[in-house]
Amino acid sequence: MTKNFNIKEFECKCGCKMPEFVKKNVIELAENLQIIRDEVGRLDLTNSYRCKDHNSDVGGSTSSQHLVGKAADVKSESIKPKEMAQIVNDLMKNEKIKTGGIGIYNTFTHIDIRGVRARWSKTTK
Repeated sequence: MTKNFNIKEFECKCGCKMPEFVKKNVIELAENLQIIRDEVGRLDLTNSYRCKDHNSDVGGSTSSQHLVGKAADVKSESIKPKEMAQIVNDLMKNEKIKTGGIGIYNTFTHIDIRGVRARWSKTTK
């Protein structure tokens, strides 16, 4: 799909088949994540597309962008989630990547390409 991402990295962890409409979104997501990766270096996906059942199993929102292949949770060995969120926010603000959601968690950063701005933090001390 891109220089550093392949479709397998975006598949649901339960092993189900990814619907065709989701693949189109995943390709657009991968293109945006590639721009982030080019900016920050290595970027690891902890998960991306989630089918309805798997999303429910992991406690995901019923309106999660993961359900339509527009979201990925990422982490970096060298960049903390809060710093990653700021970098991604700047890229969105400067229109280098598509506008979307950024969620900060203790061990990862949620990034999505929903087309409208959304921000949240679910970190604990």
